[in-house]
Amino acid sequence: MEKDLRFAVFGGGSWATAIVKMLTENLQKITWYMRNEDAIAHIKTQKHNPNYLSSVEFNTNQLNLTSDLNAAVMDNDVLIFAIPSAFLDTELKKLTVSLKDKIIFSAIKGIVPETGLIVGEHFHKMYNIPLENIGVLTGPCHAEEVALERLSYLTIACADKVKAQLVANSLKSDYIKTKISDDIIGTEYAAMLKNIYAIAAGIFHGLGYGDNFQSVLMSNSIREMKRYIKRVHRMKRNINNSAYLGDLLVTGYSTFSRNRMFGNMIGKGYTVKSAMMEMSMVAEGYYATKSAYKQKADFKSKVRTPIIDAVYDVLYLGKNAKSTFAALTNKID
Repeated sequence: MEKDLRFAVFGGGSWATAIVKMLTENLQKITWYMRNEDAIAHIKTQKHNPNYLSSVEFNTNQLNLTSDLNAAVMDNDVLIFAIPSAFLDTELKKLTVSLKDKIIFSAIKGIVPETGLIVGEHFHKMYNIPLENIGVLTGPCHAEEVALERLSYLTIACADKVKAQLVANSLKSDYIKTKISDDIIGTEYAAMLKNIYAIAAGIFHGLGYGDNFQSVLMSNSIREMKRYIKRVHRMKRNINNSAYLGDLLVTGYSTFSRNRMFGNMIGKGYTVKSAMMEMSMVAEGYYATKSAYKQKADFKSKVRTPIIDAVYDVLYLGKNAKSTFAALTNKID
C-alpha cells in the first residue's frame, strides 16, 4: 500500500480537533472539513478552533480547511469521520461524489439514528463500502487530554491489518500510543455501549450514589457489554482490554465525559430536553440507548441488559429516575 495516502478529517467538534492535532504530528498536510465557515475563518487567522479545544494551536500550513464535503472526499484517500452520529446521515446526503475505493475510519462512538446501525455497518450497507476498507478508531482517549498531551492510548480496528497499521502510525506520537485490532464490530459496539453505561453512572451520581456503588455499576456494565457484544458478533476477544473495559472506565468516571455529564443532569432532575439544550456537545449515548434497546429485541436468544433497560425507561419512557434506578440496584450485584 502506498505510504503517501492523503488524509481528511470530517467534523468540527472536540474529537475531530484532537484527531487533526494527532495527525499533524506525522503528516505534512491534512484536509479538515467542517460545516462552520466562521470557525474555518477563525482557525486560518487565529490558529485554533474557537469552539473546541481552543488551547490547541495549529500550524495552518499543514491544514487544508474546507466546508466543501465533496471536495474533501474526492481529493483524499483515508477519510476519518468524527461527525456526531445524529448528524452523519444528513451530512452524507450532501455527497455527489463516490465513496468507492476510499478507506473510511469511524471515530464516531454512536449509532446512526436513521438506520439504527453502527457507523461501520452504515457505510457498508448504505454505501457499499467493502468491509476491508472500513475501520474504527476508539479509546480509551478523551479529546481534552489529547489537547493537554497527556499520555493516551488508541485502538485502531480494521479487517485489513495493513490499513489499521497505516492509520495507527499516522496517529501515534510521544503522548499517543496505538495498537491495532481485527475486532471492528466488537470495538465499535463497545464504543457505543459504554456511552449508555456512562449515562447510567451519571444518573446514579446525580441521585447521590457514591464511589462504592459506582464500582459495582462499572463491574456489572462490562459484563453486560460482554453479553451484548457476544450476541452481535461472536469471536475470541478479551473484554478486559483497553478498547472495551478501558474505554468504559474512562467514560464512566471522567469529568470530561459528556455522557456522564448528561446522565448527572438527568439524575439531578433535568428533563431530557432541558439537559440536551444546556449541553454544548452531543451526548451520543442518548441515541445509542434507543438503538441498543430495540436491536436486542431482534436477537435470536434473549440477552439480559438491566442497565440499558433502566436508562431506556428513563430517557424514552419518561419513568422516574430515582425509583427506576433504585430498582436497578436490586438487579445487579
